[in-house]
Amino acid sequence: MSEGRIHPTAIIDPGAEIGAGTIVGPYSVIAADVVLGSNCWLQHHVTLCGPMKGGEKNRFYAYCSIGQQTQDLKYRGEPTYLEIGDENTFREFVTVHRSTTSEGKTHIGNRGNFLAYSHIGHDCTVGDHVIFSNNGTLGGHVQVGDHAVMGGLTAVHQFCRIGRFAITGGCSKIVQDVPPFMIADGNPAEIRGVNLIGLERKKFPPESVKLIKEPPESVKLIKEAFRLIYRSKYNTRQALDAMQKELSQTEEITEIVRFIEQSQRGIVR
Repeated sequence: MSEGRIHPTAIIDPGAEIGAGTIVGPYSVIAADVVLGSNCWLQHHVTLCGPMKGGEKNRFYAYCSIGQQTQDLKYRGEPTYLEIGDENTFREFVTVHRSTTSEGKTHIGNRGNFLAYSHIGHDCTVGDHVIFSNNGTLGGHVQVGDHAVMGGLTAVHQFCRIGRFAITGGCSKIVQDVPPFMIADGNPAEIRGVNLIGLERKKFPPESVKLIKEPPESVKLIKEAFRLIYRSKYNTRQALDAMQKELSQTEEITEIVRFIEQSQRGIVR
């Protein structure tokens, strides 16, 4: 264990590895097989269980529980894994579970913001720069792309995917895949449009400043893809064919097409 400010009431297993400069607050518990990078911060009453590996500058607020064993009833007791990147924030009562089998892994990227009571189930893969609003909940094996936003009280069914730059409305029920750049809202959720405000706030694409007044070509193409999938008379296969024939094959259009083609559960309509 490297030097840092460790509160005397904290309990740290000798088998844990704590990076330099990490602060561990009162009544926190760090179990064996936890590897935590430098300059992390644990407020108080934080629980970290292993095997898990966390990067640098992660912040864990009161009562969050990270790395507990899966809730999957198929779990048979073998070591399973969680991997967390750098500079994430886990607010109060957030829960993150390890994978169900030793062949899998729950993975969280970098600079995510996980608000109070949000939950990431076993074997999920969560990208960079995501935001989970309060009580955003992922079932097992869910995939969430970079820059996605989960609305408060959103529940995502196991094995679903949330695409890059997608957003879900509050209290949404997601039982199929949400394509990149789209807004999903409702119970059950429906696609309501393109996430234009979210793209503008995140300065997508990088050279764009005001998407709403003068959308750049990439955003215009995303809007046209939305029209073909959701506002035309085409079925999904026909819409994909039309996108490939009628639209410039930019990175974003290729991403939408590939995402839908790879869907196992179908897409939210």
